[in-house]
Amino acid sequence: MQEIVLKNKKHGMAMLLTIILLFVISTAVIIYGAVIDRVEFTVPGFLLMMLALLLTPGLKVLRPQEALVLTLFGKYVGTLKGEGFYFVNPFCAAVNPAAKTKLNQSGDVTHSVLAAAKSNPSEAAELANKKISLKIMTLNNNRQKINDCLGNPVEIGIAVMWKVVDTAKAVFNVDNYKEYLSLQCDSALRNIVRIYPYDVAPGVDTTGDGIADEGSLRGSSEVVAARIRDEIQSRVNEAGIEVLEARITYLAYAPEIAAVMLQRQQASAIIDARKMIVDGAVGMVEMALERLNENNVVTLDEERKAAMVSNLLVVLCGNHDAQPVVNSGSLY
Repeated sequence: MQEIVLKNKKHGMAMLLTIILLFVISTAVIIYGAVIDRVEFTVPGFLLMMLALLLTPGLKVLRPQEALVLTLFGKYVGTLKGEGFYFVNPFCAAVNPAAKTKLNQSGDVTHSVLAAAKSNPSEAAELANKKISLKIMTLNNNRQKINDCLGNPVEIGIAVMWKVVDTAKAVFNVDNYKEYLSLQCDSALRNIVRIYPYDVAPGVDTTGDGIADEGSLRGSSEVVAARIRDEIQSRVNEAGIEVLEARITYLAYAPEIAAVMLQRQQASAIIDARKMIVDGAVGMVEMALERLNENNVVTLDEERKAAMVSNLLVVLCGNHDAQPVVNSGSLY
């Protein structure tokens, strides 16, 4: 299905004046025929009024970034795009299967707004509107629980910026392009997330080249978001939708393993800190022994060097401040 843009239909103002003129003429003829009691004037007056009423549905008004898909007796005839006052065949019908579908801020496709619209006429009129918005819109799907490549359940949410670029495909190729987009976002998110670990893990290949890398959901969010965007785009091309951007809005371990994973991260951080402290302490001890030997401050045998190294390591690697014992007597 190829989109056909109707460009030479901006005759709305001229047709509106024509319709008003027909109403005025028909009313005057009907009144004149009633006054002189002549059916020859009354009948044409009613015919002119019926013609004016018949032409009125052909008037269409579009605001910026709006489109209207038109069919004539079931056949697609074209799309009106761009702001303006249009006049089309009054028998043309506007088509938009997703007119009553609303994407809430949470991103779920819901029809609960229809019940609320019953008590709000303006909202009901908006829901009945068959116009298709060409603006950039945001789909913020609910958080999903997905297992990463290591089998750990994680909760993740994404925000997708999208817009309709081909109204014919959006209306005729899929049943409801909004629901279709939402479901494809969920499916693409699952396919990409299960390729990556939550955090960097050894021996994991996330690029498919057979070589282990350091890709992860937490550390490679830009790369993951780009792959999610490409995956969604490949699925919604037939729906006439362009995905401009996809961003990860929420990422965390699932509640059932969050506490355990936090302890694991804390333990890993403590080990890394201890390694750094020990490396620094050993370097300081080596420097101290070298300086003592260079300046001949004191001559220590191997046993005294071992004791000195032990004391320095205890002081430098301890969690609390050292409390030295001062020896006021002989060294031996």
